[in-house]
Amino acid sequence: MRRYRRKVWGMLASRRRAHFTSCNAVDPAIALRPLRVKDYLVIDGSVTLPAQVPVMPLPGAVLFPHALLPLYIFETRYREMLEHALQRDRMFSVTLIKPSCPEWHAPEDFFHFATVGLIRACVGRGDGTSNLVLQGLHRVRFSSFRQETPFPIARIDIIESRNDTATVETEALGEKVLELYRKLKRAERRLPPKVDRYLAQLGDLEMLADLVASTFVDDPLRRQRMLEESSLNQRLRLLITYLQDEIGSATI
Repeated sequence: MRRYRRKVWGMLASRRRAHFTSCNAVDPAIALRPLRVKDYLVIDGSVTLPAQVPVMPLPGAVLFPHALLPLYIFETRYREMLEHALQRDRMFSVTLIKPSCPEWHAPEDFFHFATVGLIRACVGRGDGTSNLVLQGLHRVRFSSFRQETPFPIARIDIIESRNDTATVETEALGEKVLELYRKLKRAERRLPPKVDRYLAQLGDLEMLADLVASTFVDDPLRRQRMLEESSLNQRLRLLITYLQDEIGSATI
């Protein structure tokens, strides 16, 4: 399954290679620095998250594991955040600003359930701005904040999905998601062909839910609800409801 995930990650990342190069702001020696074990959280033996990560609150943006999010970094505080991330783990978290807040001023203004992402590619520009692609790694919850300004740095708890072992019901829900996805494909909305073929094998239902939700669920609060749902079966049920709404609106 890990090999399967790496294949899909590679295919998704390849879509951006024509536009982004490896980030030239990173000193290669950084990758060789000594690491303290207590500062990192191992999630499945193949991916290790830092115990704390920078946080980028954004309006309308929800990052899912496995998905890619292109970002343009221009605010001074987020330039500092990017430099902080590049000098350490190349990771930070994107989180949704609450709809009741036009912009955020404190941690209570954004959701504390988010996804940690890895900077897969980055281009710095002469004016200090940057374009990057962030790849979602894992769901996390912010447990506390080491700092709040100029950008938040949160201590994180890893959130694991329930229903890790697929049941007959889980597989049936996955088949229903694929059925609805096929209907959306006829409306010219689809994932890249290679990803499409891998998902059709139904080999990783958690990845299926995350990638289809990232591509086809547009409403930020619905996306946030799916992100926060720890039960894979319930996540698939929500996705089915949301896809049915998308299909209904597309036929009006």
